Amino acid sequence: MKRLATICVAAVFTWAGVTGAGYHAEHAHWSYKGKSGPVHWGEIDPRFRLCALGANQSPVDIHRLIEAKLPDPKVYYTGNAQEVVNNGHTIKVSTIGKNEFSIDGIPFDLVQFHFHTPSENTINGQHFPMEAHLVHKSKDGEYLVVAVMFQEGKPNLALSRILADLDPRPGHPKKLKEMFNPGDLFPKKVDYYRYDGSFTTPPCTEGVRWIVLKTPVEASKEQLEQMQKIMGHNNRPTQPLHARVILK
Repeated sequence: MKRLATICVAAVFTWAGVTGAGYHAEHAHWSYKGKSGPVHWGEIDPRFRLCALGANQSPVDIHRLIEAKLPDPKVYYTGNAQEVVNNGHTIKVSTIGKNEFSIDGIPFDLVQFHFHTPSENTINGQHFPMEAHLVHKSKDGEYLVVAVMFQEGKPNLALSRILADLDPRPGHPKKLKEMFNPGDLFPKKVDYYRYDGSFTTPPCTEGVRWIVLKTPVEASKEQLEQMQKIMGHNNRPTQPLHARVILK
C-alpha cells in the first residue's frame, strides 16, 4: 500500500501556461461529438496529429498490470482552489499557493484541476461516474496528471464549494467564496496505478506521467448529476495500450 510520504497542509490536517480542459489548444474548434469529436481530432488541425497517430495516448483501460515497487510520492499542498469556470469543455478550477506533488525526485506544481463525466480512464473496462484530473507541471516543462475517481455516495464538501459558486454558462469564471485545499479531493489511501500517456484533449501531447489513484472518493447522486448536466459527456474513449504496461 502506498501512502503519501509527506503531506503539509496549512492550519488543519487533510489529504490534500495551461488552458482549457487542462492542457488543450484553443486555436481550433473541437468537441466530444460529431465531426469535431474524438475520432476526428487528428484531422482538425495539423498540430493535433498525435490524437490520431500517437502510440502512447490517454485515457486507457487499466487491465494489463505489472507488480512494481512504486515510489512513495511526496505531496505538499498548502494552497487553495481559487476560481471556477465552465470553459465549454469541462469545469476547471484554478489554484493559488504552493501545491506540489513530487515523484521520481521531481517536484511538479499543481496548475489546475478539472472533471470528466463519466471517467475517461477505466478499470477492467468499467467507467466511474466522474473523474478529476489534477494537472501538474515541473520547472522543466514536464507534465504529471493525478486522476481521482468518483463514485456515488455521501455529498462531497469540495464539490459543494465548487458548485455553489459555479456559473453554468460557458466562459464566466467566478472566484470561490469558500476556498479549499485541492488535496481535499484525495482519498485517504493513495495506492495508485501508473503509466505513461498523453493529454486526453487536443493536441494530445505525449510524455505525460499518469498517476491513477485506486481508491475512489464519494459524491452524492445530486452532485454527480449536476456536474454531468453542465459538462455533458466529456470523456475521450480509451486508447490502445500498444506496448505499454501499467504498474501497480
